[in-house]
Amino acid sequence: MDRVKVLAKSKRIVIKIGSRVITSSKNELDSSVIETLVKDIEALYRKKYQIIIVSSGAIVAGLKDLKLESRPTDLPLKQAASAVGQVKLMHNYATAFKKYNISIAQILLTREDLQNRHRYLNARNTLLRLLEKGVIPIINENDTVAVEEIKFGDNDTLSALVALMMDADLLTILTSINGLYTDIPCDNNKAEFVSYVKKVTPSIEKMAKCKGDGAGGMETKIKAAKMLTESGIPVVIANGREKQILRKIISGEEMGTFFAPLEQKKKGKKRWIAFSLKSKGQIIVDKGAKEALLKGGKSLLPSGILSVKGEFEAGDSVSITDEKGKEFARGLSNYSSDEIEKIKGLKSSEIKQVLEYKDYDEVIHRDNLVVL
Repeated sequence: MDRVKVLAKSKRIVIKIGSRVITSSKNELDSSVIETLVKDIEALYRKKYQIIIVSSGAIVAGLKDLKLESRPTDLPLKQAASAVGQVKLMHNYATAFKKYNISIAQILLTREDLQNRHRYLNARNTLLRLLEKGVIPIINENDTVAVEEIKFGDNDTLSALVALMMDADLLTILTSINGLYTDIPCDNNKAEFVSYVKKVTPSIEKMAKCKGDGAGGMETKIKAAKMLTESGIPVVIANGREKQILRKIISGEEMGTFFAPLEQKKKGKKRWIAFSLKSKGQIIVDKGAKEALLKGGKSLLPSGILSVKGEFEAGDSVSITDEKGKEFARGLSNYSSDEIEKIKGLKSSEIKQVLEYKDYDEVIHRDNLVVL
């Protein structure tokens, strides 16, 4: 797929800015780098590109005020640093954008906001309205309230989920290195730079195991790229300290690593099911059911279910796996784990006899199921 042609079509862009890009060696925000990036963003904004920023840096920005020399590992202290630092982070962005008379908005999210369909749509509608009004949203994880169960874990994942939610044309992940390498360059002088990735394969994922930039390193960036390209959205991982990096990327210059989108796209609700929701349990199916779901485009019926793992309620997201435990699909269950345990292996016509009621013939309807 031609890089130049794909990027030329990009009008709504999510830009993820890593903490190492905008902080100094002294663990402070580097306002000069922020100003340089904002100038680059302003050039795209004037050309009518819709820009959404996902910015890290709040925790680092709060260290000095809390008299901390390094990033804390204690969760309450992280949350305190984020609460202090988020104010500084937004102040820096507001100051930089004010020079160009561009308004910004702060959006703080937790994973729970994207798992609840109503809140997900509310967030999407708010962001759409801001873009319509010419306001640039700046998003970060709401670290001050996020606990392990509702954390994204890293802003690479957050930026990918935002790109999916907003039907973005491109995700650009700005980091402190040039992109993907076959190994760690400083440890292996034979490491080669990878400028183009047609598809995120196991060999590409293996390269990402090398330690790198950011909270999740290169591994979370590649996971984000896989998530998006499988949904038809291209991704570029590039060095955020390169001058005019965004303008160079959009113009088609070979800056950073370009991940080509797959032509078959997951859209709307199915994107939400596949990527935004956390699986609450597991349904193991037989070979016949797997083939019907993968090739026949069918719903999941109780007759093909072998067993159930975990506890979940009707409406929860569940993983669908084969007999070897490999997940190949995900969907919203019409029945709870207890109910499925009772009706597994039965015909749909037998559900009412066992449960004394039958709301659905299908355990998971095709409309609420996505093949991974």
